Amino acid sequence: MTTTTPAIAAPAAGQPLAPTTIVRRDLRPDDVLIDVAFAGICHSDIHQVREEWGGSIFPMVPGHEIAGVVAAVGANVTKYQVGERVGVGCMVDSCGECEYCVAGTEQFCVKGNVPTYNGVGFDGENTYGGYSRQVVVKDAFVCRIPEGIALDVAAPLLCAGITTYSPLRQWGVGPGKKVAIVGFGGLGHLAVKLAAAMGAEVTVLSQSLKKQEDGLKLGAKDYYATSDEATFDTLRGRFDVILNTVSAKLPVDLYLGLLRVGGAMVNVGAPGEPLSYNAFSLLGGNKTLAGSMIGGIAETQEMLEFCAEHGIGAEVETISADQVNEAYERVATSDVRYRFVIDASTITA
Repeated sequence: MTTTTPAIAAPAAGQPLAPTTIVRRDLRPDDVLIDVAFAGICHSDIHQVREEWGGSIFPMVPGHEIAGVVAAVGANVTKYQVGERVGVGCMVDSCGECEYCVAGTEQFCVKGNVPTYNGVGFDGENTYGGYSRQVVVKDAFVCRIPEGIALDVAAPLLCAGITTYSPLRQWGVGPGKKVAIVGFGGLGHLAVKLAAAMGAEVTVLSQSLKKQEDGLKLGAKDYYATSDEATFDTLRGRFDVILNTVSAKLPVDLYLGLLRVGGAMVNVGAPGEPLSYNAFSLLGGNKTLAGSMIGGIAETQEMLEFCAEHGIGAEVETISADQVNEAYERVATSDVRYRFVIDASTITA
C-alpha cells in the first residue's frame, strides 16, 4: 500500500518552496519506511532548486541529509527493525553489480547512482527527498545512526560529514599531519572537527577572522584570513593536505604554494566557474590537485561510528517548515552557523 505524506516542494525553478503532499511507493521486500525526524539543508539543495547546475526536475522535494526512525520494513529486511535510528544520504540506489558498486563506492556506479532527490530511479519514477514526513528507501542505502549522536546534529553528517570525512581518510590525515581547511561553513566546520579528531594539526583558511573563535573552539590550532596577502607568505610550504570546501573560484596557485613537497589539495566544493592553475605549481613539488565526491555506504557508516566515538555532530540551527525559504536566503549569504536542519514534525500539507 502506498504512503501519502506531507512534504515541502519547489514547483518550478527559482520558485519558493511550498507545502504539498507526495506519494511514496509501495514497500518492496527490501525497503525501509522511515519517519523523518530532521532534514538538513545543503547548499546543493539551493543550487538544484534554482536550477543553477541544470537538469533539475520539478516539482522537486529536496533533502539528502535525513535522520529519522524506522516505521516499517519489507518482508526481506533483516538489518533494520521498527524503532531503530537511521539516516539516508545522497543516493538511494545503484546497479550493485559494477566494479565500483562491488568495491563499496556506489557513488561512482557505472550505470549512475540514483540520487535521493532530483533523480530518476531504475523503475523510471522520480525521486523525492527528505523535506517530508516519511521516505521509503532500499535497505542497502540506509545507515544506522549510533546512540550518542542526537538526530538533529546527525542529519548533516549524511552529506556534509561524509563529504569531508572521505577525502581526509583517503589522503591519510592523522597524527603528525598538518591540514588546512579552506572555508569554515557547513562543510568546513565539520572538516575541522573530523581532522582534529583524527589527530592532525588543523588550520582554518577563511576569508576573514569573524569566525575565528568558533574555529579554535571546534579544534583548529590556527586560523588565518585569506584576504590578508601576508597569509600566503607566512604559510608557504606548511601543509600536507589542503581540503577546499568552498564553492567559489579561488587563486589555486596561491593555495598550491602552501603545500609541502608531495602534498595534496583536495576539492569538495563545486564552484560555478572553472578553476585554473599553472602546471609548474604542481610539478615543482610533486603535488596533487584532486577532487572527492561523498563516499560509499560502508564508508558513510564508518563515518557515523567515528563521529559517535568522538562526540562529533554538526553545529545546527533547527527551523520549522515555514522558515525554509528564509533559510535558503540566509545560506546563500553565509548567514548560518553552521547548518540548518528542518524539524520534519512541522511539515504539513
